[in-house]
Amino acid sequence: MTAAYTLYAKPGFAATTIERLCSEARISNRAFYECFGGREELLQALHERCVEESLAVVSKAVQDAPNTLDGRIRAGIRAYIEFTTADWRRARIMHVEVRRSGDVLMMSRQRAIDSFAGLVEEAWADFPQAPGVNRRLVALGVIGGLQELLIEWLLADRPPELDELVGVAVHLFLRALTP
Repeated sequence: MTAAYTLYAKPGFAATTIERLCSEARISNRAFYECFGGREELLQALHERCVEESLAVVSKAVQDAPNTLDGRIRAGIRAYIEFTTADWRRARIMHVEVRRSGDVLMMSRQRAIDSFAGLVEEAWADFPQAPGVNRRLVALGVIGGLQELLIEWLLADRPPELDELVGVAVHLFLRALTP
């Protein structure tokens, strides 16, 4: 898994063969197949681990935040961005390779988005909303915006500073979540 964590992040999932994974990990192909059905299954396991760790960090930050919408949103976004970007490989697997893998991670990606949308809805639940607004759809929209900000951080020639990412994401979330 350690070898895949690095190789799937760069050169990327599509460019990483099982032979290269096994060589990097110093294991035989047979040993690999005793653990995983293929490189897709390994990518899914890595992605799900990254998501679970991120969810735990964000949940804790939101729970410990001041009991205001602003406090919860700021704490959750800062925790997510700081945790995700603390290791570029994690950010790359969660926001670039998950998309490049095509159908391989479609269900895993949707489960992750669903879990994060649930966190947003939960953080927002005690606060007013504009009439007729579908909380679920708003949560999905702001999560998509946050994902695009992180992709920009990963791929831009001049990546934005983390504080700038946090500020923009907080702005988007609060604009979307307040009546």
